[in-house]
Amino acid sequence: MSDLELFLSVAPGFENALAAEAARAGFSVQGTSTGGVTVNGDWPDVWRANLVLRGAARVLVRIGSFRVMHLAQLDKRARKFPWGDTLRKDVPIKVDVTCRKSKIYHAKAAKQRIETALTESFGATLSDKADITLKVRIEDDLCTISLDSSGESLHKRGHKSFVGKAPMRENMAALFLEQMGYDGTQSIVDPMCGSGTFAIEAAQIAANLWPGRDRSFAFEKFASFDQAAFDKIRSGATNGTPTQVFYGSDRDAGAIKGARENAARAGVDDWVTFEHHAVSDLPRPDGAPGIVIVNPPYGARIGNKKLLYAVYGALGKTLLDRFSGWRVGIITSEPALAKTTGLPFEPENPPISHGGLRIQLWQTGPLP
Repeated sequence: MSDLELFLSVAPGFENALAAEAARAGFSVQGTSTGGVTVNGDWPDVWRANLVLRGAARVLVRIGSFRVMHLAQLDKRARKFPWGDTLRKDVPIKVDVTCRKSKIYHAKAAKQRIETALTESFGATLSDKADITLKVRIEDDLCTISLDSSGESLHKRGHKSFVGKAPMRENMAALFLEQMGYDGTQSIVDPMCGSGTFAIEAAQIAANLWPGRDRSFAFEKFASFDQAAFDKIRSGATNGTPTQVFYGSDRDAGAIKGARENAARAGVDDWVTFEHHAVSDLPRPDGAPGIVIVNPPYGARIGNKKLLYAVYGALGKTLLDRFSGWRVGIITSEPALAKTTGLPFEPENPPISHGGLRIQLWQTGPLP
């Protein structure tokens, strides 16, 4: 297939940031919709999207669609579908079906018809624990069939051994950096770094270390996969050596130890520094002003919200006293906490849906 439709899934609110990243990476962006970005391409584009895009959570490949008005019609058309173009009989698959605004409204019955067609007309092997997921969406009587080409969520880069109490997912960290205008040349400071995600992700961006370089993907088990062609794409990476500062600190000594281990596993420990101290002891790095980005406790999952006002106040005072010329980004679900910092925030960014919360990036221009 040379004209595939790819859906790059992402947390709602991040669609424009992901579209900007995809366009910059050379993908043919067709538009955005809630929870994702649509691009056109071929199978090598599918492989490359998984390998290089930092913001996407998954890459879904739409392999076909047809109109269905009832279950018998679904059964007939599913049996005629060219499953062998993309699926292998020897690789187990699982089927996920959703129905919305359609005459076929019973997802379980629709799933049974699809599974029966797969086994009887194609000879597929089914398993609820399969690495390959076939996603079938029946909406407005249109049945759209997609394959999850990623497997495990793309935020799992394959490097993080230590995870903090309320970790920021790597793909979300990359998109918050995108919203901050980070282009790989600025210094990055995170004064509540936890497992080190922001500093490590920023260093990888600066070094052009592709996020998927050390992990496997579901598409490697597709019938359409070409190992030699994929190896050629992967060998085209050109890595650099950052010269700016990537600095993280935290009052939790265990977090600092874990962050250092994560940086080593990601191959950026020569460029990233993690130190154990409180926010009030945060040093200003030498060199040109850069970006301070921080994901403090919100009080929703960690900490007593009333006690956090003092923490946010101390953060704001430290930044205003020592970081003149730097830009600041604070991620929180609580506007009142953000405003407690006293920082001169610019107009609000759109909220992001994350883990049942609506979080937001509050950012400043260069501090006075």
